[in-house]
Amino acid sequence: MSPASPTQAPPISFDDTRVAFASKSDGQLRKVYALFAAMNNGTLVKTGSGLMKTALKWGLPGTKFLIKHSIFEQFCGGETIAECRPVTEELGKYNIGTILDYSVEGEGSDRSYDHTRDEILATIDEAHRSTHIPFSVFKVTGVANVAILEKIQAGQLLTADEEAAHSRAVARVEALCARAHQHSVRLFIDAEESWFQHTIDQLAYDMMAKYNRETAIVWNTYQLYLHDRLDALKAAHAAAVEAGYYMGAKLVRGAYMEKEARVAKQRGYPTPINPTKQATDELYDAALRFCVEHIDRISICAGTHNEASSLLLTQLMQQAGLAPGDPRVWFAQLYGMSDNLTYNLAHAGYNTAKYLPYGPVAAVMPYLLRRADENTAISGQSSREFLLIQKELRRRQGR
Repeated sequence: MSPASPTQAPPISFDDTRVAFASKSDGQLRKVYALFAAMNNGTLVKTGSGLMKTALKWGLPGTKFLIKHSIFEQFCGGETIAECRPVTEELGKYNIGTILDYSVEGEGSDRSYDHTRDEILATIDEAHRSTHIPFSVFKVTGVANVAILEKIQAGQLLTADEEAAHSRAVARVEALCARAHQHSVRLFIDAEESWFQHTIDQLAYDMMAKYNRETAIVWNTYQLYLHDRLDALKAAHAAAVEAGYYMGAKLVRGAYMEKEARVAKQRGYPTPINPTKQATDELYDAALRFCVEHIDRISICAGTHNEASSLLLTQLMQQAGLAPGDPRVWFAQLYGMSDNLTYNLAHAGYNTAKYLPYGPVAAVMPYLLRRADENTAISGQSSREFLLIQKELRRRQGR
């Protein structure tokens, strides 16, 4: 038998629970099973979320401990970068990278924006020191005023104070990108709401033009549930080719669907969201194809929990003659979810990473409650996790 070519990946199955849960002991697996069983119960999630928020607000004894050792432990790495290190090391044993995600929502003041900038700089420094942290990430709204971003997109003139505030925000973004470039750390700029996304896009492309001359350091994010995002990706590629810099593109489906629909209705414009999930799936997969077809200019991260899209990207890579470990192609999932994707992709040699949120327990509660609501709302995914864990427990029991 002839040896496999360097681009020929081993067969991959997202149903292989032995690989998916190799890092978890029987006790850990039973604990995760109980948590996902609870999250499958919509009434329990709704009631529990309210109780947790009230208990934290009142400072009831034991509340933080209970949260930290249940839902926080499942979806977050710790309260600080230092607390995340054991998780980073554990993921690294399975060739899975970590993306430290400071998940504290800003207070809207220069002081909070500067604090967030400094925290993101610390994650970039941590990534520089670690062999297991391939990316850093930030939201522009963590370092900039939302209202000003929105006014810029709407073409409205800024006051002198707003101009000054925006200049300070751009300087914060510049500081992050400069540090990432200095340390050769890839930096994701997260996508946000559509009514100021174009402002974020322009910031990202300005940073790419400056820092992506040799390779993709600064990456923009495209939410493919928005019907204009593939066109935006193609336009960005054309601009990068013309100006002679490299692109980094993180592709996600999207995170603000209900809010986008509500704001569109309030403001009297057509929803920017695709009409159906199938349309979003098709647009997402078309974006994957476009990126692989233009891999000489675009580095890509498939930030998805969708098995079909993940499998498609592996197939597109093989068709294009790209090795599983090609440094221009990455897969990413949220910590605590879709281990069947992450661990099986990593086991097959693909570049994979987990988004690892961190921050004080009370401050990351909005993130945790979104995860709980999401797992209830998309019961198919939650049930999928639940069934895979059940399957692995049975396998271990010799059934």
